Amino acid sequence: MASFRQGIVTEITERHADLIKCRVQLGDDQLPCSAFPAMLTSLDEGDEVIVNSTGVELALGTGGEGFIVWNLSKGDDVPPGEGHIIKMRYTPWQTNVLVAEAPESPHHDVLAAAESLLGAPVVVCGLHSQVGAAAAGIKAAAPDAKVGYLMTDGAALPLAWSDSVRSLKKAGLIDATCTSSHAFGGDLESVNAFSGMLALRHAAEVDAIVVAMGPGVVGTDSRFGFTALEQGPLLDAAGALGGEPIAALRISFVDLRKRHVGVSHHTLTALTIAAQRRCRVALPLLPDDRAEEVDEQLRSAGIFDKHEVVPIDGAPGLRSIQEKGLRPSSMGRSLDETPELFVAASAAGALGARFIPGV
Repeated sequence: MASFRQGIVTEITERHADLIKCRVQLGDDQLPCSAFPAMLTSLDEGDEVIVNSTGVELALGTGGEGFIVWNLSKGDDVPPGEGHIIKMRYTPWQTNVLVAEAPESPHHDVLAAAESLLGAPVVVCGLHSQVGAAAAGIKAAAPDAKVGYLMTDGAALPLAWSDSVRSLKKAGLIDATCTSSHAFGGDLESVNAFSGMLALRHAAEVDAIVVAMGPGVVGTDSRFGFTALEQGPLLDAAGALGGEPIAALRISFVDLRKRHVGVSHHTLTALTIAAQRRCRVALPLLPDDRAEEVDEQLRSAGIFDKHEVVPIDGAPGLRSIQEKGLRPSSMGRSLDETPELFVAASAAGALGARFIPGV
């Protein structure tokens, strides 16, 4: 069951339009907490608040801080949102949003008629941490391309929770965002991943799309109990909509878990079992010994038979990330510590750029 505690905001540590970070005194404990302004009134030091502390009490690495669900000091004067579509339905946190395809949306007429991505490349990642490298790979090959990011509801639901997306937009690597299903907070909102891809293509007018869950991928050390299984159906969706689906491999040689060494079993299962349509798989250029190991894993799993595997250099995208001063990390590991993970995503972006007209 969820845990709720009452406390006092002692310090505001970070303030954005869509996210406030602070510290809250809960009895004898000082707890780092976050609040989403769209779901609260204003938040200031000294305010008495109710905190969901479930993640902290479970000692989770994901969600391991408190989340403010109510500001007792400011009352209930929360302005209503736009739109009539409810996300996080039938929970105490349900919120109404203006989805791009709804009748009250200025994009409704366009999206009511939209049925195709018109050949746009769609790079689907297995980790949120790969989004930046994928976008950089596209931009390195096609600097003038407009790149959209579709965040699914497979992990974190608020887009505001992603510091990386905030940085990527500031750096010009992501031009537009859309949050699908129960995820919320994008430049555009959508009811599902299909309509989200179409919204980015036709409402935001992007040239290429990167798709992935938000921060906080879930795994259970079982064959099918993990968030990234969605990579398969998302690739299928992109192909069904007339896009060019491209899979980014999850590769690491520093993970202590055998199932994630080389190509993660998450990727292999998503591409062999979950994906039903043929897609392109970006194979990054790696040092010989590691390239041989990755090649053997893909061949043994039947990836070469089921999909089109395309060798491609992902280095240009990584150089772009570093030149912009960005420091991507995944599960606490930096680009220097696990370069294969990021070069695989950048390679997928570079492959996607080949399908942008004029590149």
